[in-house]
Amino acid sequence: MGTVLFLAFILLMVINVPIAVALGLAAALAFMVQGNVPLLVIVQKMFNGTDSFPLMAVPFFLLAGKLMETGGISARLIAFANTLVGRMPGGLAIVSVIACMFFAAMSGSSAATTAAVGGLLIPAMVKKGYDIRFSAGLQAAGGTIGVMIPPSVPMVLYGVAASTSIEDLFKAGIGPGILVGISLIVYAYFVSKKNGWGGGESHSFTDFLKAFKDAILAILMPVIILGGIYGGIFTPTEAAVVAVVYGLVVGLFVYREIKFRDLGEIFASSAVMTAVIMLIIATANVFGFILTRENIPQELSQFMLNITDNPVITMLIINVLLLVLGTFMETAVTIILLTPILLPIITAIGVDPVLFGVIMVVNTAIGMLTPPVGINLLVAGNIAKLPNQAIERAIIPFLAIMIIDLLLITYIPSISLFLVGD
Repeated sequence: MGTVLFLAFILLMVINVPIAVALGLAAALAFMVQGNVPLLVIVQKMFNGTDSFPLMAVPFFLLAGKLMETGGISARLIAFANTLVGRMPGGLAIVSVIACMFFAAMSGSSAATTAAVGGLLIPAMVKKGYDIRFSAGLQAAGGTIGVMIPPSVPMVLYGVAASTSIEDLFKAGIGPGILVGISLIVYAYFVSKKNGWGGGESHSFTDFLKAFKDAILAILMPVIILGGIYGGIFTPTEAAVVAVVYGLVVGLFVYREIKFRDLGEIFASSAVMTAVIMLIIATANVFGFILTRENIPQELSQFMLNITDNPVITMLIINVLLLVLGTFMETAVTIILLTPILLPIITAIGVDPVLFGVIMVVNTAIGMLTPPVGINLLVAGNIAKLPNQAIERAIIPFLAIMIIDLLLITYIPSISLFLVGD
């Protein structure tokens, strides 16, 4: 049954069947070959896979990200960050990364972060003399912070798949998100200084106060969301609803950059993104049911432990596997499909499931920068109007930086776990 499952899935992927459909059809074929399991089980398992209270956070965080993107919040965050570091060499490049970190603490989405910040800053950086390929590559890389710093949709998916505390995962994502942000800022500073990009732009204290006043509601949003979660006021799912209400009120009635006529398109696009993710979760649950029934995760775990029981080497192998799969698999698929397979392995070698959740999310974030499925590359390339080959070459140094960060996160657990348990 397991052999039929994998062969059918690979064949369907090769002929370019959508991933959610491929998962479901492969599982259905495996059931039919087995013959002693009613096909009604497929529907039951699909329903069970999505019948989860924590998963309700997914559509609300996606909607919140869309509201932030269109509600004027990103523009105000950028203006505020520019008064802080705009005078430095590479000022706008640094502003880009800082704005991504702020936006990440509200949206939970990598693509939304790239689009919201990049749509404003890539043209601004090019106008100031920055190389367009550098600008697009930096923004694509900065957008990945959107799934590291909480709230994070991929962390919600992992928390459900691994039965792990989403609150702990959110805490564990703060350190890695800051690490990646600082790494990109340092690189952007030295490259910009070498090429003479930016610098010299001065802002008075009055400018700072004005920008801070304009951005105060945007700055308060992550404080309210994360403070509410960590303070025990509401759950991550309830926090997602609070984020939507806050973003809607601010965008409609305070900043007034969202019009009532825009709401239909905002809700519809969020619903489409949610539907895609939930269908993947549903069919992946059927796929995972067969894997579990055939004891494939346990057999794979035993196979890897027979190769080596050294945690350092095992985690290196898993990271390489996730990086390779990330080049052609979507984030939701990677997390939902591979978590049940890899969890027994990392448990056997003593790796904290919360730490592994962060490692998996960082791996999938890097996958957003690698063709052919790298969504951040597509978004940044579209904004910069660059051909695929140009943006793919531009991302190489940023990929190297993020892989180094991934290794640090993997082998120095305190980067992620210093807040967990507090």
